[in-house]
Amino acid sequence: MKNQKTITVYEHQRLFVGDNGFKEHHLRALLKLNEYHEFTYFDAIANGIKFKQYVGVIQVNGFIIEIHPKADKNDEDSNWQDVLLQMLQACGRLKASSAGYANVNKGHLNLLDVYFELFLNELSQLLHRGLIKQYRKQTANVKTLKGKLEFAGNVLHNLVHKERFYTTHQVYDKNHILHQVLYKVLEIVAQFSKGTFLYDYCQRVLLHFPEVKRITVTKKQLDQIKLNQKTAPYINALELAKLIILNYFPSISGGQEKMISLLFDMNKLWEEYILVQLQDCCNKKYPYLRVEGQQTKGFIGANYLRPDIVITDKRTDQVCVIDTKWKIATNDKTSVQDMRQIYTYARFWKAKKVMLLYPGNKTSSNFRNFENEFDDPKHQCKIGFVFVLDDMNKLDTNIAQNIISQLEI
Repeated sequence: MKNQKTITVYEHQRLFVGDNGFKEHHLRALLKLNEYHEFTYFDAIANGIKFKQYVGVIQVNGFIIEIHPKADKNDEDSNWQDVLLQMLQACGRLKASSAGYANVNKGHLNLLDVYFELFLNELSQLLHRGLIKQYRKQTANVKTLKGKLEFAGNVLHNLVHKERFYTTHQVYDKNHILHQVLYKVLEIVAQFSKGTFLYDYCQRVLLHFPEVKRITVTKKQLDQIKLNQKTAPYINALELAKLIILNYFPSISGGQEKMISLLFDMNKLWEEYILVQLQDCCNKKYPYLRVEGQQTKGFIGANYLRPDIVITDKRTDQVCVIDTKWKIATNDKTSVQDMRQIYTYARFWKAKKVMLLYPGNKTSSNFRNFENEFDDPKHQCKIGFVFVLDDMNKLDTNIAQNIISQLEI
């Protein structure tokens, strides 16, 4: 939009009214957004908000808030946006064709623009291939009798025009739910990209898009869309469309503000990323290691234990448990709660080794026995740290190998 204002904050940071153009109506809009999501994204504080572990972008009209990972706070040169995109793609949360992703302008000011351009690239490819037609039912006046005659409607509409028939019949065209959803996203992109090159790109795509019915898209409608062999090329565009639509909030604050947000839980993303990297590494180099995520065991009543990652050596049945933590920590100041949690995992999974895994360049500790003389087998614990980025500020491709080495399997 014209006169866009962008501010940068970090997860767990506080933002007050008056900071860098953050105004009262922006605060009201964010509080409504947070309430809609059951107070997930941040905490309300006096005259402001305190962000939680979510990173990404929030845009209220022309006011943009970028939330960066806190682990990035002391490294101003790191390209957090590209790193986050790589993590999302590795975890299957960002589905785009290789051509669509390769053509994205990495110099965008915010993550939202990247998603917008990815969507426009996918849609441009579909237009180049040719959009599909589908059968749909239509109720209307026609000059020849076809389909099912709607008697009540025919009497109502054709009392004078006896030569017409009010029927429900099938038509075969491009005005179907898939294209209606994609068109809705084009409208959203146009609304939030005014004044940028993406707005011009969006208008060019709209010029070649067929005329379709304007609809209000709901989550239920999106969930009901099923793709088949014919519509398979739409999968990436549809996934991006779902993400954009479900994070768009028109007039959420009860006023004129329209909002869109793309926020990701870094705790979950870090866990998923480590799991995917370990599974890929072990499948290629260590086929005797089985890597599983989110195993569940009963604890007390309806409560369950669910460690992040369980690694089993199929040769010896030796078990290792990893609990990932996306926060800044040191190997001598680990919370007692975290240590108790990882010890519980060790007992229930009969794991010889357990590890708390943090991002960072600290030195990992050595394995140490938990001090319980009744443990059989003895459980060992260590605090591990791994580099997220390499020397080129890209995701470290050796992260899984580093973790395996630290486990000393």
